[in-house]
Amino acid sequence: TMADEEYGSFVDWKQMGDLATSSGPTKVDCKDLREFKQLARQGYWAKNHRLRAQVYQQLISAIPCRTVTPDAEVYRDLMGNAAAKKRSSHIPLPDFVDGNAVPQYCLKAEALTSAHQIIGCVAGQFPDISYCPSLPAVTSLLLHFSKDEAQCFEHISRILACNEPGKRLLDQTFLGYESGCMTFGDLANKYCTSAHKLIVATAQDVLEVYSDWQRWVLGDLPFSHMVRILDVYLVEGYKVLYRVAIALLKFYRKHKAGLQGSQQQQDSATVKADIRAFVQDIASVITPDKLLEKAFSIRLFSRKEITLLQLTNERSLQQKGITVKQKRQNVQLALNPDNFSSEIVSVKEMRDVWSWIPERFALCQPHLLFTTTTHGCSLNRFYSHCEGNEPTLLLIRTTDGDVCGAFLSTDWEERKRDGNKLSFFGTGECFVFRLKPEMERYEWVVIRHPELASSIKAQEQLELAPTDGQNTENNGLKQPEKPAGDISPFLSARHFNLNSKNTSMFMAGGVDSIIVGGGEGNALYIDSELNHGRTGRCTTFDNPPLCAETFQVGLLEVWGFQDAMNS
Repeated sequence: TMADEEYGSFVDWKQMGDLATSSGPTKVDCKDLREFKQLARQGYWAKNHRLRAQVYQQLISAIPCRTVTPDAEVYRDLMGNAAAKKRSSHIPLPDFVDGNAVPQYCLKAEALTSAHQIIGCVAGQFPDISYCPSLPAVTSLLLHFSKDEAQCFEHISRILACNEPGKRLLDQTFLGYESGCMTFGDLANKYCTSAHKLIVATAQDVLEVYSDWQRWVLGDLPFSHMVRILDVYLVEGYKVLYRVAIALLKFYRKHKAGLQGSQQQQDSATVKADIRAFVQDIASVITPDKLLEKAFSIRLFSRKEITLLQLTNERSLQQKGITVKQKRQNVQLALNPDNFSSEIVSVKEMRDVWSWIPERFALCQPHLLFTTTTHGCSLNRFYSHCEGNEPTLLLIRTTDGDVCGAFLSTDWEERKRDGNKLSFFGTGECFVFRLKPEMERYEWVVIRHPELASSIKAQEQLELAPTDGQNTENNGLKQPEKPAGDISPFLSARHFNLNSKNTSMFMAGGVDSIIVGGGEGNALYIDSELNHGRTGRCTTFDNPPLCAETFQVGLLEVWGFQDAMNS
């Protein structure tokens, strides 16, 4: 049957293709969220418009909300008998949607007027929303499954007023949205490295490209794909959007790999437009189920990790004072060749290294803190020039012409914490790399093998009470008891009770050497003359030797991160 009139008065059924004919189950008996999750992922109600509308109503009514959440009655009171009045289709959308139009999504033309009307009413009822670019798309989607405008308004209001701790549905501030873009960049860098490398190689400003990530999902995807994502999103929340966007990025890379000459540098706007065109046309190559399958096959994506990244990125934006939308400065990875000059790496190589760096520092410009050419070969001078800076980037060229280095998350000043005792410090954001002969990065081993971070009870408890050999395995990140200041809190060692000390030996410095990476060897060891060094496999980064195992330093540079906003 044609999907019924009750839930479909806004739909232009001629555009709906297969979805115009309802089939499959007609009711869902399910109270348990876990069961819902399974049904949503497998598309249990995907072929029956009426059932989908009823399930959405059930899911949205179950969202825990603020006490005073406007409902359908409020809308009817405000709008009066809207049917009797002639309505203008030119109600402008509020500023907070940032110029995003209402997508048509197979709706009748007059339904767009309804969407404008609903969004206008939402803006009046939610004065605290300052930035919500995805609202037009979500409104348009929910109109499909609403009996009337008032019901759609109530559903949108509940999504916006959700106050369940830890559950996010829609960004409502620029800070939330922008830190979401940075978090997406961090996740892309970690979970689809090859696609991330492609973006770094082709776009001048990577963050600018990633700032579209939500629009790919909410706006660019065709209705048939988006509605399957909505099924899962209403059950599982915001992280679903990240998963789908990562999957889209992976498919985009595959699509580019099949084309010739797709590696030239272009301006970011061109790359953005190219990705959006690919997503808009995705139905010709990838089915909705294939997209969801890809999105949920990404391993190790935990809500805790996302929350932690999000908080870290929000804090770093607050420290930079970026809480409202500004004209974005095109600084990310846009190293200025006129004022960047290193004797060890080219601009191109430095850009590659920059692409590995956590998103919140990538907005900074590199500035030279120390170089053996100017400051001589003295460990004391190395310390005096580097202290007070974090993070830093260490670059070494050996007399054989090999180039390697390390990204170090923490101020070298920390080495003084334990008096003269050589002890390790730093966080899980440290990594080591080599650039010549070939380019390779080695991250903290726990990122690649989270099972090493088994959560064990606090040491004192273990000593007081003998356990019966139970060691609860838990890959989750633990929230730090207190915010870890501005130093890289993401994956800081304290979020893990590591079962083995030597998987978190990041950096150490003493009077006669500096060391990066420990446990059964060191990734880098440099003597106090900054002249001789050793490299080998170490447990922390699980890296091979970064160059010849014993080497002579030809040149050593340390770069700091200068905040482009303040410089």
